[in-house]
Amino acid sequence: MGVIGYGLGVVGASIGIGIAAFGATSSIARQPEVEGRLFTIFILASAFVEALALIGFVVTLIAK
Repeated sequence: MGVIGYGLGVVGASIGIGIAAFGATSSIARQPEVEGRLFTIFILASAFVEALALIGFVVTLIAK
């Protein structure tokens, strides 16, 4: 049962990173001059989403 919970957490994280990447690329396409700031924000957002996925993995292991 824990594997299913972790799998759902990973799917959620991948959807979150995909939405963030889509937003960053479309924003850079509209305004190329803000590429540096958007890239930094995208990397931070991706790191936070991945951290949540890792927390879900740890909680799955603890609950098991």
